[in-house]
Amino acid sequence: MGFRFLTGKPLHKLGISDGHLAACPRRPNCVCSDASDAQHGISALILRVPPDQAWAAARSAVLSLPGTQIVSESDHYLHAECRSAIFGFVDDLELHFRPENDSIAVRSASRLGYRDFEVNRKRVESLRAALIAIDVVTSSPAP
Repeated sequence: MGFRFLTGKPLHKLGISDGHLAACPRRPNCVCSDASDAQHGISALILRVPPDQAWAAARSAVLSLPGTQIVSESDHYLHAECRSAIFGFVDDLELHFRPENDSIAVRSASRLGYRDFEVNRKRVESLRAALIAIDVVTSSPAP
């Protein structure tokens, strides 16, 4: 049983531009640590361990998220697709490794619809919690 029509394509350009992840659309179905507004903003992942160790742990934590698979990655960027269990909606999760700042920027956005009922924010916070549990990132945002 497939609902392929619910997967959609990324609505906005993904990846890194001028050292930042793409801006969120106006819709309330995206969060990004590079966003400055409260609706879309979320804290970056602040590292507690050496950068290379943190990036490897973050990659593993992404793979442990339900319905998630990595579709592209490099030394400083990771793009994963997160598929919902029931209808197979696909969201895009991106990580931008910034070792010079001891951080990993994050972006999670729905491909379809208007509201996401905080699914993307919860996904990023689940990723953060998993990395806090293994002492890879801090529990408080950067000053």
